[in-house]
Amino acid sequence: MTRLIDPSLRRLSFTLSEMGTLDTKIMSLATESFITGTNTSNEALRISDMIRQKYFEVGNLTFEILLKYQPVAQDFRFTRSSIEISYDFLRFGRYAYDITMIRDSFGDLRRCVRTHLNDSLTLVERMVKDAILSFATLNLDKARHIQDQEAMVDSIYHERMLSLIKSNDTKCAMAEALLLRYLERIADHALFMSDSVNYIITGEYRNRPQKRKVRDLADS
Repeated sequence: MTRLIDPSLRRLSFTLSEMGTLDTKIMSLATESFITGTNTSNEALRISDMIRQKYFEVGNLTFEILLKYQPVAQDFRFTRSSIEISYDFLRFGRYAYDITMIRDSFGDLRRCVRTHLNDSLTLVERMVKDAILSFATLNLDKARHIQDQEAMVDSIYHERMLSLIKSNDTKCAMAEALLLRYLERIADHALFMSDSVNYIITGEYRNRPQKRKVRDLADS
């Protein structure tokens, strides 16, 4: 039996799904720009703007659902979490666009690319896809796996940032530092999304310790 709230929930779910599809595309553009030296920033900006518009659509839809239907239990958790998840989608798009701008700022960076950068880009791109899939299917196991992936990204970030301080290649070091920072932030938002999925399913948010900063590691 179809409830009055169901068509609005389906529209909300579809809009979020569209954001996820756009984020997958823009992450591919970000990887392409760094690995192959291709200028993808214009297309990335166009997609980022589309994601931004979808973000506002989600806000309007969630307001409408909360106001008109006063959802309870899982419907409420899904609607409430949609605001947070749409923001994560928004940040995916923005940071991916920022990665394409590294190429615009520094030029062709193919000589700077090393295996660990390929691995980092691949890992974070997979995290975004896993986060999108965990939300689309409300898969708790996949959402929890993202925590392990995020820890790997953090480890690479801290290790490489400390190494880059000693680098004599200023251009590559600066470009890599920016890339790693943007990837670390994308990974954080994938983790936040997995927390939202956990909340939708269980009604609880996971507690996690505060991250250590790079300067904390340098002082330890």
